[in-house]
Amino acid sequence: MKTAENVQRSTRLRKATARQASNVQRSKAEKIHRTFEKFVVPSYTRFDLVLERGEGSYVWDVDGKRYLDLAGGIAVCSLGHAHPEITEALTEQAQELIHVSNLYYNELQGRLAKRIVDLIAPGRVFFCNSGAEANEGLFKLARKFGHDDGRYEIVTTVDSFHGRTLAGIAATGQEKVKKGFEPAVEGFKQVPFNDLDAMRRAITPKTAAILIEPVQGESGITIAKPEYLIGLRRLCDEQNLLLLFDEVQAGHFRTGKFQSWQRILENENVDLVPDAVSMAKSLGGGFPMGAFWVQEKFANVLSAGTHASTFGGTPLACAVALKIFDVIERDNLAGNARDTGDFLLRELQKVQQRFPKVVKVVRGLGLMIGIEFQSQFKAVEIVKELHQRNLLTVPAGNSVARLLPALNLSRGEAEEGLRIIEKLVVDLADKE
Repeated sequence: MKTAENVQRSTRLRKATARQASNVQRSKAEKIHRTFEKFVVPSYTRFDLVLERGEGSYVWDVDGKRYLDLAGGIAVCSLGHAHPEITEALTEQAQELIHVSNLYYNELQGRLAKRIVDLIAPGRVFFCNSGAEANEGLFKLARKFGHDDGRYEIVTTVDSFHGRTLAGIAATGQEKVKKGFEPAVEGFKQVPFNDLDAMRRAITPKTAAILIEPVQGESGITIAKPEYLIGLRRLCDEQNLLLLFDEVQAGHFRTGKFQSWQRILENENVDLVPDAVSMAKSLGGGFPMGAFWVQEKFANVLSAGTHASTFGGTPLACAVALKIFDVIERDNLAGNARDTGDFLLRELQKVQQRFPKVVKVVRGLGLMIGIEFQSQFKAVEIVKELHQRNLLTVPAGNSVARLLPALNLSRGEAEEGLRIIEKLVVDLADKE
């Protein structure tokens, strides 16, 4: 029979064990922080979380705390975390052939290129390792295209983001990424987004191309108007310019279509095709991969010897990307991105209407949603508070929290995230 003393002793022991385990985990997190501080270049402002494992749309930190991941590695984890079919594709291909260089042919690269071409239009694909590299390819395509006529300028837009290389930050329409890296790479200028007249005025005899994101992601989810995209295509045709789309964040079925411009224009009576498109992030589902597609009539602009990538299109990377395509198509994840994204957008807009003093506006397309809070609420602080409530999101601009989850996010998981965000908004409203 348990005496009161034994029960008390057992309770104390359990509490002591729990404290000891917690101290061990804190010690582990602190040790990892210290290792980063000592050995990793401090170019990122990191949150304190130390994530250890993931499954589907959930991740766990070293303390064992579970989070619903609506950040998706910033639009990367298209099938969520630790997807068994990605693991299988990696394992099987690693046992066959990992890397051979682009001095040789490999079947998987050709099959993946065809998969992309079939979803856009006749053309060719170049493979690389990231969105920044894919955009560098677009810059070189434009330079080579205009070279013989002395044209090299590329017009981009304010609040755009095109990568962290020297040319990428010159193309980007955000001053904060350029500071300290002057002089800027020559040949880039920015005009306001969704302003066709401003774009037209920016064209000079030196202009070779126009580059935009059909959905601007890093500045807070701003969507191009259909008439803007149509006008840009017409303008480029009139002026003999390349029309380039950066679909690194918005592409790969995130909006409910393969590329975001296809979703934006789906109800327009127009068959618009850009001249080149950059892509990455969800293409590899977490395995580093980038690519750019070039329309057939410009496919030979980058001829042999003009561009290369050591690791671009390896058998291992292509095996993963092909498997992701298979799963997306088999499970109709484009439809899920559309339906679940529309549900989240609709419900979040209802929250905004109830609490306009907290939430300014909610924008989105498919599973690419930006919740813009009123200016007194800073994005980073909002995201930190959501961490405390077991939810991962991504800050953007000054006051936007982005949702960029896996394409297979379930309705139940979406509802869970919605409840957490709504409760935060209610709590912020109570403090106002």
